[in-house]
Amino acid sequence: MEQISNDSGWRGSPEGWLEAAYDLLLESGVDTVRISPLAKKLGLSRTSFYWFFKDREELLAALVTRWRDKNTGNLVKQAEAYAETVAEAMLNVFDCWLDKSLFDSQFEFAVRSWALQSPDILAEVQKADQTRLDALSQMFVRFGYDEGSADVRARTIYLVQIGYISMQTSEDLADRMKRIPGYVEIFTGKAPRKRELDRFFARHGHSAGLRKRFDNG
Repeated sequence: MEQISNDSGWRGSPEGWLEAAYDLLLESGVDTVRISPLAKKLGLSRTSFYWFFKDREELLAALVTRWRDKNTGNLVKQAEAYAETVAEAMLNVFDCWLDKSLFDSQFEFAVRSWALQSPDILAEVQKADQTRLDALSQMFVRFGYDEGSADVRARTIYLVQIGYISMQTSEDLADRMKRIPGYVEIFTGKAPRKRELDRFFARHGHSAGLRKRFDNG
């Protein structure tokens, strides 16, 4: 991360300006992501911005890149991650919905809201949607599903999750965890094995007590 200061004082860093832009986007939408409010938020001069970005459009483009790399990139990686069974592969994808370091749902909502007023951002979102759907579909093909079934299952999984995000659904974590085994079985047609659930719940710091009826190996 480049950090610049000189005799006139601290100018910040590109990541600092980008992080402030991210915060404003999530708090109040893209219209508030402007140079003067960002400078005020950071306690820096407006001119400091231009040490790192040519203009506001370059900063907004950096936000889109950050969203694409994080949310689309990690979802694709999770869909492609090693798994012994399709149920385990599905749980790898579910990591995205429970780990903000993999998939930022608030960022997703903010970018989708931005897309409602920008054809260019809408095109970015539609491209991301297709990339994600393709990755989920190929996950099923990898486990022997035909392309038609893989496509429908991928769409069901993805549209349910985007619905969660778009509706800003508030759900108790314990309740959501209780539903995870059922979601896996509905989405894949296969019940997750106990050891697969053990690993999944453990990496999310969740109690083992919810899994009794899925103790099938």
